[in-house]
Amino acid sequence: MPEVHDSPNTWVAEHIRRFEETGGRPRPGVRDLLLTTRGRRTGELRRTALVYERDGDGYVLAASNRGAEHQPAWYLNLLADPYVTVQVGTETFTARARTATTRERPRLWRLMVSARSEYATYQQGITREIPVVVLERVED
Repeated sequence: MPEVHDSPNTWVAEHIRRFEETGGRPRPGVRDLLLTTRGRRTGELRRTALVYERDGDGYVLAASNRGAEHQPAWYLNLLADPYVTVQVGTETFTARARTATTRERPRLWRLMVSARSEYATYQQGITREIPVVVLERVED
């Protein structure tokens, strides 16, 4: 099994640790998952913790980068290789990640903002449009 590198961000690394210690429930009332992508430059596996919402069978993410003007590394990684590993609770599965289409983005963006209002604040403070990502489970 290849080595997985957790986010170098101290807050995110701590969140991943709490996720593992609590069986995938680090923050009661918040839907968190672990996303593992393949580094676009290094090829190494990279893991981060993210808030998600459900849309049918899909898992929806906002690539907000906490309101930074640049895209988060995990988003750039999945653009290069859309096959990712997802852990929700204690379940781990393979998914294919894609950026929401222009048509579906408004509805999915509202879904994410209804879950975490800070996304709207982040969007107001930057010039880039925060991508909305859909994770669709694939059969192993």
